[in-house]
Amino acid sequence: IYLDLENTKVYWLNWTNRTPTYNQYNKEITRSAITLKLLSYDKSGAVLAAATTSLPETIGEVRNWDYRFCWIRDASMVIKVMAQLGHKNVARRYLQFIIDLIPDKDEKLQIMYGINKEKNLTEVTLDHLSGYKGSKPVRVGNAAYKQKQNDIYGILMDVIHAQLVKFSTNIENGEELWGITKGIVWIVSRHWKEADKGIWELRTEERHFTFSKVLCWVAIDRAIKVARILKKTRKLEKWIKLEQEIKEDIYSNSWNSEVNAFTQSYGSMHLDASVLLMESYGFIHAKDPKFVSTVLAIEKELSNDGLLYRYKNEDDFGLPSSSFTICTFWFINSLFKIGEEERAQQLFDKLLSYSNHLGLFSEDIDFKTKRLLGNFPQAYSHLALIECAVNFANKASEEKVLESMR
Repeated sequence: IYLDLENTKVYWLNWTNRTPTYNQYNKEITRSAITLKLLSYDKSGAVLAAATTSLPETIGEVRNWDYRFCWIRDASMVIKVMAQLGHKNVARRYLQFIIDLIPDKDEKLQIMYGINKEKNLTEVTLDHLSGYKGSKPVRVGNAAYKQKQNDIYGILMDVIHAQLVKFSTNIENGEELWGITKGIVWIVSRHWKEADKGIWELRTEERHFTFSKVLCWVAIDRAIKVARILKKTRKLEKWIKLEQEIKEDIYSNSWNSEVNAFTQSYGSMHLDASVLLMESYGFIHAKDPKFVSTVLAIEKELSNDGLLYRYKNEDDFGLPSSSFTICTFWFINSLFKIGEEERAQQLFDKLLSYSNHLGLFSEDIDFKTKRLLGNFPQAYSHLALIECAVNFANKASEEKVLESMR
């Protein structure tokens, strides 16, 4: 047992040693990177959204879900961050996981799969269990696996492009990735005008969500870039035309001059934190007045004591009542990008203080008590923590260099 323990320690020391060292927030970045690694499954390449099921988003309510699955969206975001930290093997295994799952043209890619590529994730409730602090129901499986979410294609294309940029001289499966790229463009070109369930997986009506439309644009934008990297230029003209069409559609239908912001969905007055990712994905520049005003409108409407709601409009289960941790990180990141760096760092330090004693975050935080809620530990929360921390650390390093040059 002692030898096993020592071998384990050596493994993790070697693994963390491959993560870059930062002058600021290094401990938090390393802790989060280890958490993301622990949520990845070496045998298949799957990355879990969280390690638990049915821990409630709000005590005593019914927003209790099984997160022990691999969402294409969450996992792809994780992999992009891990690749940026230099962990190539995690990225390579995940790409192979995706390649193995890519269906024929007549079958759509599911939004999520089981840890061993299972496709059927039927949701059942365990009614004999009372749930955490009486928060029923306890669920096994997740009915969202049947949903249509148009953003997953853009998320996936973004990861494929990032891998080709970072590891272009040593990328495996180049032709397979080109095949996937063409398949994704084919699907997006046929379905981007359709409504969907969106990133927050609403279980009732479908809408034309801004985030989903932006990610359809991302799918085509990254496909164009991949085509150029792989020197496959035959379809470029057609793809460039489609990319422009989607972009113009978003500007025409998602911008609301009354609230001076890009809104949750076409024709809506409601704000949504996911819209903040428009800048991260390169759809709009951080200093564009429309993005700046969107960030400030979201702060005014969705911020509560420095913590953010995903949205405040009523959904399938009534009004949301806890903060979604990743949204606060997205907001901090956006504040940083629009130039409010000092305020962003203050909010970041405050948010870090709400982690548990091991530096771990769950999915949600209670606005009043700052108690961790929802499934745990949450991959979403930790990937966004890394993105914010790296921005602050890089900024500090740049300032140090400039200082030394004076």
